[in-house]
Amino acid sequence: MRHSRHKLLALIQKSKGYALGNEFSDHVMERKNYLYLAHSKLRSCSYGPELRVGELPQHLAGTSRILRDGEVLWQHEFLSGEANMCHSLENLEYHHFKYSQFLRPGDVHIHFFGTATLSFADGIRTQPGDVFEISQAEFGAPLINGIAPVAAAFEPGTVGTL
Repeated sequence: MRHSRHKLLALIQKSKGYALGNEFSDHVMERKNYLYLAHSKLRSCSYGPELRVGELPQHLAGTSRILRDGEVLWQHEFLSGEANMCHSLENLEYHHFKYSQFLRPGDVHIHFFGTATLSFADGIRTQPGDVFEISQAEFGAPLINGIAPVAAAFEPGTVGTL
C-alpha cells in the first residue's frame, strides 16, 4: 500500500472497449530486489467506471491525483494512446492472441498500458484512507477508488499438505 501506478487499460476480446484503470504496484517491495517485480504487482486493481467503444484517440491526456483527508496530496498529468506508446494496439493484440490458451470464448482480457506517472517517484507514500482519482475527458466520469489494509488469509507456518 505504498504507491499507485496509474494506467490506461484496454479490454480486448471479440470486441474492444477502453476504460480508465488503476493498477496498484508496491514499488517499495520492488526496490528490495528486482526479482520481486512480479510480487509488487500482486495487488488489487480497478477499472471503469465507463467503457468507451469505437476508435481510441491517438493522443490522450488525463490527470491522476491522490487525495488525503479530502485534500489533494499529489497530482500529475499523464499521457496515453498509441501516439504515446512504443507498440501499436494491433501488434499487442497479435502477440497476445497468437496463443491458443487466450482464445477461449467468454474470457475477458484486460491489458494495462503504462503512462509513466508514478506518485512513488515523487516521494509519496500512500496510506489507508487515501483516495485515488483518475480522470480523462474522453472517458466520462473519473475512476475513484480508495485503499485499505486487508488481513492475511493465514499465518506463516500454517500452510498444510493437501
